[in-house]
Amino acid sequence: MEPGRLSINALVTAYSRAYHSTHDSPKIFNDALAGRMLAEEERSLLEQALAGLIKVVNPNLASTGPDQATALACVIQNQNGPITLSRSRYAEDCLERAVKRRVRQYVILGAGLDTFAYRRRDLLKRIQVFEIDHPDAQDSKLRRLARLGSGFPPQLHFLPMDFAKQSLIDVLWRSSYNPQEPTYFSWLGGTYYLTREVVFTTLRAIARMAPLGGTVVFDYVDQDAFSAERSAGRMRVMQAIASEAGEPMQASFSPRDLPRELQMLGLCLQEDLGPAEIEQRYFRGRKDAYHAFEHVHFASASVMNRKPR
Repeated sequence: MEPGRLSINALVTAYSRAYHSTHDSPKIFNDALAGRMLAEEERSLLEQALAGLIKVVNPNLASTGPDQATALACVIQNQNGPITLSRSRYAEDCLERAVKRRVRQYVILGAGLDTFAYRRRDLLKRIQVFEIDHPDAQDSKLRRLARLGSGFPPQLHFLPMDFAKQSLIDVLWRSSYNPQEPTYFSWLGGTYYLTREVVFTTLRAIARMAPLGGTVVFDYVDQDAFSAERSAGRMRVMQAIASEAGEPMQASFSPRDLPRELQMLGLCLQEDLGPAEIEQRYFRGRKDAYHAFEHVHFASASVMNRKPR
């Protein structure tokens, strides 16, 4: 991410949510507020850029000279939307269950332009929300919220953090976060673009900071995603687009090894949904082009024991 700017990944995530809310049915994840986070000029530029990706996403369709709307729909439904929408749905489905189990704190890592605190007022009444993101990204979001006149609910807390340079424990410790309260963490779209070392350091911090039974939900790509022989075409396109945008994908994990690796950090893997399970849960019966993305997994893990800070 360039200094002073929101990452292109955060912008595309917000646009993909907004597009799905206004163009597709049935809804996988309905974020009717996402579009308001984008300025009109910004939205126009994103539409042009995303539609232009038709040449790499679907060269056959591109050769027919489709209009922008057709190209945009193809790119969103085949490339950007499936991961963004299904992982958001998974995370908030898990959160709803956690709140019923008396979780009272929600920590969003790499929050980007997430709209939870303004979209889910029903849950906000029962929890404290901590949004953690890079300082530049967070400044951009705060300016957007100020422009909209949305105000800041008292339950919403913004905590700037550079994941590659700062400790999650230190950042939370300096806030109103209560390490004794049951806590739910979500980390969506973040593990792809960091090193394995940084990912494990962050997960270890969660295990040390959260009380016994705390939960973290995150998505990741498996080790075949970076294999020239085994990687699916869509994944290769995703990697090429990310590199071109200056945000290359870096980390992958083995579903077989992940339970042991998490246990060493103080976490117990509760669920690991692979593409087949994600397809069955969120995309079954759809008539459009949305389908689970190859190599992408959604994981949920619980804190096993508390370690000293």
